[in-house]
Amino acid sequence: MRANEQVPGQVNPAWPARLHVVTGKGGTGKTTVAAALALALAAGGHRTLLAEVEGRQGIAELFGLGPLPYEERKVAGTADGGEVRALAVDPELALLEYLDMFYRLGAAGRALRKFGAIDFATTIAPGLRDVLLTGKVKEATTRTAERRRVYHAVVLDAPPTGRIGRFLNVTAETARLAKVGPIKTQSENVAAFLRSPMTSVHVVTLLEEMPVQETVDAIADLDGLGIPVGKVIVNGTRPPLLADAKVNQAELRRGLAAAGLPTDRATVAGLYDEAKAHLTRRELEESLRVELAELDRPIVELPTLTSGVDRAGLDTLAADLLGTH
Repeated sequence: MRANEQVPGQVNPAWPARLHVVTGKGGTGKTTVAAALALALAAGGHRTLLAEVEGRQGIAELFGLGPLPYEERKVAGTADGGEVRALAVDPELALLEYLDMFYRLGAAGRALRKFGAIDFATTIAPGLRDVLLTGKVKEATTRTAERRRVYHAVVLDAPPTGRIGRFLNVTAETARLAKVGPIKTQSENVAAFLRSPMTSVHVVTLLEEMPVQETVDAIADLDGLGIPVGKVIVNGTRPPLLADAKVNQAELRRGLAAAGLPTDRATVAGLYDEAKAHLTRRELEESLRVELAELDRPIVELPTLTSGVDRAGLDTLAADLLGTH
């Protein structure tokens, strides 16, 4: 058995949690990474769920589908029989589900939605909204049928790093809303789950100063809340184009001549400026890698998808996440 090969029915040792929360600064590609991770964890004939909670319909766009309803439906399969289902969690419908589960409101709950009461409740109590969203994801992760887990793993395309701590810290938010009763019990159960080994938060970043700083801040915030942090995923990396850290115009002129290319002053000067910019950029990236290494977290680097984000690109990222490339 290869090092990264999965045992049927068991979690991948490189990704041991059941719920994988993927966050990152806006623009880092966290939705793409979340989708690739869902595909990776479906390898070996498993079923995974890819969920989103921000109403952006990013998953549907990524897989070339129309807007996803509030139901779990298949969006992709793997060559070995794995399956990825997707769910766009709607806070209003999640509250209806919650009210029916705990209070058996049924049609009365639907009437509340019709008159705007549910929208009002989630607006004046944003903490309740996050409890509903995280509660639904927790329910899907722990759901069983015939004594077996419905999903091998759940991947959550979560809010960005700027608010990930607040989003996952549901007990602090709901302490102001309810001292006793089902809401309090629900939030405590979700909070315990999010702090257990069943959950892991992965932070997506780019080798740029702002995303790296937000990664550092988010991990410090999550550590302070006692929420498990998994991997730092460095997205959009490129191989170095120049082997040497130094370059001069004479060498460039000789190289151009050997390749049968123009060696006029403007061409050499322009190429020289581009080479210097590349080396400066590479130096910055290496310093940011050092900063990320100091976080003492596992780091996975993913390549830039030069042909764009399509299914082949997602499969490439999935293979990199599993370490099978």
